[in-house]
Amino acid sequence: MKKHNPKMMLHLEPHQSIPNTYDMYLYDDVKARGRFDWKTWTELESETSAKYFRDQLAGIPADATINLYINSNGGEVKEGVSIYNQLKRHGATVNGVVDGNAYSVAFLILMACDHKVMNLGTSALVHNMWTICMGNANDLRKEADDLDKLMESNRQIFLEAAGGKLTEEKLIEMMDAETFLTPDECLAYGFIDEVNHEIVPEPAPGPDDDDEVDDDLEQLRAENEQMKAQLRELQQKVQSLEEPVQVSMAPEVVQDLVSRYFK
Repeated sequence: MKKHNPKMMLHLEPHQSIPNTYDMYLYDDVKARGRFDWKTWTELESETSAKYFRDQLAGIPADATINLYINSNGGEVKEGVSIYNQLKRHGATVNGVVDGNAYSVAFLILMACDHKVMNLGTSALVHNMWTICMGNANDLRKEADDLDKLMESNRQIFLEAAGGKLTEEKLIEMMDAETFLTPDECLAYGFIDEVNHEIVPEPAPGPDDDDEVDDDLEQLRAENEQMKAQLRELQQKVQSLEEPVQVSMAPEVVQDLVSRYFK
């Protein structure tokens, strides 16, 4: 189930060296809709939506281990809360690792993990929800009241993760102030279980990686042989000319290329 995508936002692949273990990378803003591709005039699928996350989790057995690596500035609350609940009920053991930013709803997603780690140099952010509202004064007042209700529900996730190390009053104060947190502060508040002070080496290439390298080398060899054959053919044509004619490359250029490749 290995997946490669140059526009990778959420990336899933089986771990190369540990059986029944899957690495997931949440490396972009959490959003329901993808960006608009002006070249094709179509909207691309979001790879950080709750639906996309659901599709990825569907391929992972309940007795597996998931390593979720996070580097995200947050995004849409409804998508993040859905992802949080999907992870909580999936059944797999989920290890959350912050590789960069865990801001806003991305930090909330981390709270779903069974073991939570922040690497050195990383940071988290807690704040109140934002919204956009249009309407009359009554509409605006209701929107503010609705946000208060949503925040009351949202805070319970962080309080549960903190395990009694943080009061709701303190959390409200932090969110009102839009507070950035260091790994040590997150550990003190109970948001995470560990601060990783070691540099984790990249896993050794697995058999699939070796096969891909071999395929790339074979393709390069084939392209090189094809180029040599084309140069030989062009050299023969130039040498057989009795009178100068127009060619795509001057004879001396062809001779120079041939001399480089056929010494």
